[in-house]
Amino acid sequence: MNLGSPSLLDWVEYYRQHSTSSKNERVSDFYRHGVINPATSIGQAPMVAMDFETTGLSSADSEIVSIGLVPFDLKRIYCGESRHWIVKPEQDMTEDSIVIHGITHSNVDAAPPLANILDQVLDAIEGKLVVVHYRYIEREFFNKAVLGLLQEPLLFPLIDTMEIESDILKGRQGFFDKILRKPLKPIRLDYCRRRYNLPHYDAHNALTDAIATAELLQAQIAHHLNPDMPVKDLWA
Repeated sequence: MNLGSPSLLDWVEYYRQHSTSSKNERVSDFYRHGVINPATSIGQAPMVAMDFETTGLSSADSEIVSIGLVPFDLKRIYCGESRHWIVKPEQDMTEDSIVIHGITHSNVDAAPPLANILDQVLDAIEGKLVVVHYRYIEREFFNKAVLGLLQEPLLFPLIDTMEIESDILKGRQGFFDKILRKPLKPIRLDYCRRRYNLPHYDAHNALTDAIATAELLQAQIAHHLNPDMPVKDLWA
């Protein structure tokens, strides 16, 4: 089964180039820490699950308002080392976004801007394999935020549990399901977790969703994949 999309980037070379070409010292320092060896087995990889809550769905006109991070491996989730920040966006939040994630105007008014905690976020993910559910949110929002703050892009490989689940479901489709173009089962985080009998968590809290994503990857590997497979077969 061909799970995940092969990275279009040679991440080792990408890190090497940007460790010397980046003009911002914090960005170049991030790349100097290096990326995990692509041949490392997923069972041996130090990982960190990441989730954002945002003011909207498009990075073009929305911002990050909350970040959740939790380190884990295939055997344990290290909740005691987790991190959760509410951050103050530059724009006002809409009532629609408040209803979704429950972060209020008073919450963000008392919170630091992303610039104040960015070093802590980068320290927490350096040298680890970042795992998300639907990578386009975390990749696009984070890259845009760093570009605005440091005037440099910042990219790193991601494992996407949504993409893994989509590939698993496609691989299990029958011949006639494909001919008839029968739609796949839902692949939102909670729906994916139900298929593995994982407990229900209230959605739209960045730390809770990060923990939920870590548990989902553990279940996906245990049920469908080989923990000895190299990380390069899963990251993008």
